Amino acid sequence: MSVGLLAIVDDILAAALKASAKTAGVVIDDAAVTPQYVQGLSPARELHVIKWIALGSLFNKFIIIIPFALLLSAFAPWVLPWLLIIGGTYLCFEGAEKVTEWFGVHHGAAETESRDEKKLIFGAIRTDLILSTEIMLISLDGLDPDFGVWMTLGALVVIGLGMTLLVYGAVALLVKIDDVGLALMENPAQGLRRTGARIVAAMPAVFRVIGIIGTVAMLWVGGHLVITNLAETFWHGPYDVLHTVTHAVEAAGPVIVWITDTAMSAVFGLLLGIIIVAIVTGISRLVKPKQPVGAAH
Repeated sequence: MSVGLLAIVDDILAAALKASAKTAGVVIDDAAVTPQYVQGLSPARELHVIKWIALGSLFNKFIIIIPFALLLSAFAPWVLPWLLIIGGTYLCFEGAEKVTEWFGVHHGAAETESRDEKKLIFGAIRTDLILSTEIMLISLDGLDPDFGVWMTLGALVVIGLGMTLLVYGAVALLVKIDDVGLALMENPAQGLRRTGARIVAAMPAVFRVIGIIGTVAMLWVGGHLVITNLAETFWHGPYDVLHTVTHAVEAAGPVIVWITDTAMSAVFGLLLGIIIVAIVTGISRLVKPKQPVGAAH
C-alpha cells in the first residue's frame, strides 16, 4: 500500500509540475507586482503585510478558486476554453498596457492612496484573486482530463500551495535584500560597505528587469492561451498560421521551434492587447465626466 501511495503522490507531483509550467508569465508578474504594496511602509511592517497577503492568496486558491475549478471541470468543461480566452485576453491587455507605459503612455492617475495596511492588504488580495484564478485555470487546462477528481484536486492543491510559497517567498526575499544591503553599508569593513552599496543601488534595476520579464511572459502566455483556445472554439486562423510557421522551422531543432512559437504568441498577444487598450481608453474617455468650464486646475 505504501508503494501504491508513493506512486500516486509521484503522479500528482509530476502532473502538477507539468501543468504549472505555462503559468510562468502570471507567476513572474505576480512576483513583480506584489512588492509595490509594501513600498513606503516601515521595514518592520513589510514581512507582516506580505504574510497576510500570502494568507489571503491561499484563501483565494483553496476556498474560492479550486472548488470553482473542480465544479467547472465536472459539470461544464466546455466553459473552460472560453474562460481561458477571456483570461488570456486580460493578460494581453495588462501586458500591452505596460508596454505602452514604457513609451510614455500613462493609463489613469498615479497611485496616491495612503499607506493604510488594511487597505493595502485587501487591495493586494483582490489583485491576487485575478492572478491566482489565471494560474489555477491554466493549470487545470494542463491536467489530463482522465486524471480523476481526487488526483486533480491533489494536483491543484500542490500547485496552489507551491505557487503561493514561490511567489511570496520570492517577494519577501526581494523586499528584505534591500535591508541586507543597508545593514552591510553600516559595517566597519570597507569591502562589506561597498557590497551593501552595490546591492542597494542594484535593486531598482532588478525590479525593472523582473517587470520586463513578467510583461513579456504575460504577452506570451496570454497570446498562446487565446490562440489555442480560439482554435478549440470557433476560429482556427491564428493557430493555423502558428502551426505552419513552427512546422517550417522544425528542421532547426526544438529550441528554435519553441523560440518561434513563443515570439509569435507574444507578438499576437501584444497586438491583441494594444487593440483592447485602445478600446478601453476610448470608452474611458467617452464616459469620463467633463470638467466644468472655469474649474480650478
